[in-house]
Amino acid sequence: MSLFRTILFVAALAGIGTGVVVAAIHLFTTVPLIVQAETFEGSAPEEAVSHEHAPGTAAHEHSHDGEEWAPADGIERNGLTVLFTVLTGFGFALLLVAASELTGGLTGWRQGLLWGLAGFAAFTLAPGLGLPPELPAMPAADVAARQMWWIGTAAATAAGLALVVFGRSPLLAVLGIALILAPQLIGAPQPDSYETPIPEALHHSFVVASVTVSLIFWVLLGGLAGWLRPRFAAHGA
Repeated sequence: MSLFRTILFVAALAGIGTGVVVAAIHLFTTVPLIVQAETFEGSAPEEAVSHEHAPGTAAHEHSHDGEEWAPADGIERNGLTVLFTVLTGFGFALLLVAASELTGGLTGWRQGLLWGLAGFAAFTLAPGLGLPPELPAMPAADVAARQMWWIGTAAATAAGLALVVFGRSPLLAVLGIALILAPQLIGAPQPDSYETPIPEALHHSFVVASVTVSLIFWVLLGGLAGWLRPRFAAHGA
C-alpha cells in the first residue's frame, strides 16, 4: 500500500472514529452548557455577543435580525454537531498522521498517544491560555485578530515542540522554547469590556468541560492512529 493511501486510510478511520465518540460526549457536556448560556443572550450588550463555540459544536444565530439561517434545536442542531466533530477529527487526523510520517511514521499506540498529547498542547492548551473557550453572550475581541493569534500560537507551539523533541541540539531546544513562549508574551487580543451576564460558575464549567473533551479527543485520535498505522503499513511491505 502506498504511503499516501496509508495516511488517508489511517486518518479516515482514526478521525471518523474519534469524531463520533467525542461528538457523543459533546452532546452531554458542552452542548447543554451552551444552550443554558443562550438564555442570557437577550440581556447581553449587542456588541458583546460575538463568540466562538467549542470545537465541533453547531453554530447558531446571534444577529437577532431574524434573517440569518440557524439550525433548529434538537435533531438538526445535534446532527450538525456530530458532522462538524467528525470533519474536525478527520482534518486533525490527516495533519497528525502526515506530520508523524516526516519522522518515520507511528510505530504503535503509545507513540500515537504522545503525538496526541502534543496536538492537545499545540491546538488546545497553548491557544486556550490567551483565548479560553467562550460561551454565548460573552465579550470578545475582533474575530479576525483572535483567529490570527490562535493560528500563530498553534503553529509556533507545534514548531517549538518539534525543535525541542527532534532538534538534537541545545541551541535548537532553546529556540523551540522561545517559539512556544513568544505568543504568550505577545498576548492574545482582548475585548474592550469584560461585562457579561453569564454567571462565572457557568463559564468555569464550560472551560473545564471543553478542555477535558479536547484532551479526550487528542488522546483517542493519537492512540487510534498509532494503533492503526503499523497494520496498514504492513499491507504494503
